[in-house]
Amino acid sequence: MEPDFSPLAEFLGDEFDGYLISADGSDSNQLYLSGFDAPDPYVTLYTPAGIHLLVSTLEFGRAKKESRADTVSRLSDYDYRDNHAEHGAVVGKAKTVAAFLADHGVDSLAVPADFPLGTADALREEGVAVDAETDDVLTNIRAVKADEEVERIHAAQDANEAAMRAAEGLIRDADVADDGTLTYEGEPLTSERVREEIEVTLLRHGCALDETIVACGADAADPHDRGSGPLRADEAVIIDIFPRDKETKYNGDMTRTFVKGEPSPEIREWFDLTEEAFEAALDAVEPGATGKDVHDAVCDVYEAAGESTLRADPSAETGFIHSTGHGVGLDVHELPSLSPSGEELRPGHVITIEPGLYDPEIGGVRIEDLVVVTEDGYENLTEYPVELVVE
Repeated sequence: MEPDFSPLAEFLGDEFDGYLISADGSDSNQLYLSGFDAPDPYVTLYTPAGIHLLVSTLEFGRAKKESRADTVSRLSDYDYRDNHAEHGAVVGKAKTVAAFLADHGVDSLAVPADFPLGTADALREEGVAVDAETDDVLTNIRAVKADEEVERIHAAQDANEAAMRAAEGLIRDADVADDGTLTYEGEPLTSERVREEIEVTLLRHGCALDETIVACGADAADPHDRGSGPLRADEAVIIDIFPRDKETKYNGDMTRTFVKGEPSPEIREWFDLTEEAFEAALDAVEPGATGKDVHDAVCDVYEAAGESTLRADPSAETGFIHSTGHGVGLDVHELPSLSPSGEELRPGHVITIEPGLYDPEIGGVRIEDLVVVTEDGYENLTEYPVELVVE
């Protein structure tokens, strides 16, 4: 896969000679620009003439094989060890990078807004003009996915569905104790136990995640509460899984709400209303629509039913109290946003649709799928059924 970096060249124009990132491979812009993943920081220089890497000797061979760079250089090629010993880590690195830049005819740089200040100042002392860009150029390029990227996200979502199936299976097979808590094979079925099943399943499908949400009852009334302790019958359980493929680094994202037993009338009403809002959001997804349009479609449904939203009341603590969705790719949260400030949707945007309602007195309900915007609408990358009651 070769991304189209022409918007980055247009951004540089006549003002900058190049764009520089100094970070490790966990920085998604670094990974995307370089096509290389390493655990320690390395330098990627983009110029309209090509992409150039500056790495440690340890990573040199692998970078030559795996990266998309036109050239790969070693820190040792530019006397890094002597510079470091004589001038210290920051200034020594800057002197090394300045020599590397000079080799590529670069006197002026644009860098990400979070570029290290000390490094920027040290490069300026070496005569390199450094300006932080705040237009999120690479992030906007990354937001529009190539077909291969969509396939990678779809694969992560397939693994996600396997994990959701395993989680739902535990809840379905659980027994109900006299006190209303769920038990599985004689032990309390807890949020922690379900998360363990999710994580093990994802590992078997080549994915991993740092956190996931399995929140029951009042815990589910906080959209980002991870949940803890025993799950209970007749109460809504929100399961939100957002794994990352360990090989491709692309993410999936999906949420379902389950009840083992009989949901309360309020939860049943909320679920039906949220499914209606979910469908309204999907109907609004098309090229040229904005993230705001999709968010408004959800708010319209909720407000017509008398539910609170942040659109109607920015201080609301119950009801629909978050945005409708976000982009997904190398980061699980990236552009575009489906919110009051949501941008125009373009073919290739991969976005979540995730309306929900929350109240500590009732619990919480959320439904989330992952879709890609197409030339004539959208394609849903999620096939998992939307059903409330687990039987």
